[in-house]
Amino acid sequence: MSVVAEAGAVTAATTSISVQSGARLDRLPISAFHKRIFWLIGAGMFFDGYDLYVGTSVLGATLASKFSTLAQNAQFVSFTFFGMTVGALVAGFLGDAYGRRFTYQFNLLLFGIASLGAAVAPSMEWLVAARFLMGLGLGAEIVVGYSSLTEFVPPASRGKWLALMAMIVVSGLPATILLASILIPLVGWRAMFVIAGVGALIVWYLRKSLPESPRWLESKGRAGEAEALVAEIERECGGASLPPARAAAPVRSYAVTELFGPVLLPRLILGSIVLIVINTLIFGFVTWLPTFFVQQGVTLTKSFAYTLIMSFAAPIGCALGAFLADRLGRRMTIVSASVSTIVFGLIYPMLAEPVAFVAIGFCLLLSIYVLVALLYGVYTPELFPTEVRLRANGICNMLGRGATIVSPFMVVGLFKSYGVSGVTSLMVGLLAIQIAAVLAWGIEPAKRGLEELSPQD
Repeated sequence: MSVVAEAGAVTAATTSISVQSGARLDRLPISAFHKRIFWLIGAGMFFDGYDLYVGTSVLGATLASKFSTLAQNAQFVSFTFFGMTVGALVAGFLGDAYGRRFTYQFNLLLFGIASLGAAVAPSMEWLVAARFLMGLGLGAEIVVGYSSLTEFVPPASRGKWLALMAMIVVSGLPATILLASILIPLVGWRAMFVIAGVGALIVWYLRKSLPESPRWLESKGRAGEAEALVAEIERECGGASLPPARAAAPVRSYAVTELFGPVLLPRLILGSIVLIVINTLIFGFVTWLPTFFVQQGVTLTKSFAYTLIMSFAAPIGCALGAFLADRLGRRMTIVSASVSTIVFGLIYPMLAEPVAFVAIGFCLLLSIYVLVALLYGVYTPELFPTEVRLRANGICNMLGRGATIVSPFMVVGLFKSYGVSGVTSLMVGLLAIQIAAVLAWGIEPAKRGLEELSPQD
């Protein structure tokens, strides 16, 4: 009998049982069960990353073919981020109310259907509307995907696996650039959305076998279902040969209103700060690199070549984040990568030789994507208790995505007035705030169970 079917056969009448799902899951070795969940969630997250960057290539093609105007392209970008902002918030409330499994399946289905709708859009107005729906799914997948994996992976290697998930997401950047360079000249821009839609729907079908989070079930009083799930997972991970679970201390429950109280509010502020910073770094600097190159006199062909070379820093940076997250710890990795980004960010505007600014730019992006892995994938979901984890992450991601609505205007103004040095000065200032916030309010989750991280005072 499957995990889901077995859980469904057990009623919720046994709510008085203390399942200790967190302690029991935390002492499991990494097994085929964890790897299956990782790849099924990761497949959906890959298409999220792929589609996040698809706009740059598609919009150039729609403009060249007179399908769109510059103003309509701006609407496309605005509605993407507006949809992601709304999707992140809504997914948080849905995930905590109706479960992780329901929410990540719903948003992936929405994203897949909307992508196919975009592929057959008869006008730019229809494409913009489809893009808004895609944005809802994109924003939701980031919130639910990372948080769901967080609740299954044992603490000894949780940082590594979550950072590797971020590596899968950012691999969408070079994949999009390469596919667009091949497909758009051959068959047009619509093929890019067909790939996203068909891929998402295939993953949606495969992911129907994924179980609900036992931690979430237990937090909702559905102890019978949680017990059945944990017992099945234990059998798959070794059964009787497993070490005994360490008895966990009672953990207090949190209502959503307590996110704005004295205990959880500092964590909510910290999560919002780091996601505002990293979103501004990506969408206020990384995605503007081709424009910066062209404005500095580099040809368009060389601009794309340089950008492609530097884009491979994204998965490498996330892999480095996976290596450091459990060894160095979350706080020290975030602070070290922030300092490294500041150093390379200060050097970058001083360079004129192409080899030098591509090399330093690669190092700069490497540091940024270490932060991407830690802040998106690892750290923010760990800050909050199970009862409010997705809602808190939804709020943090909403504010982080909201920053992307404002940051392009700031970047354009700074670039016109001060050049690349003006843009990097904004980055340095935000990173300084991030370092201070992590040192002041940050907890250290490395090798600690999620229940240990839940504040009790």
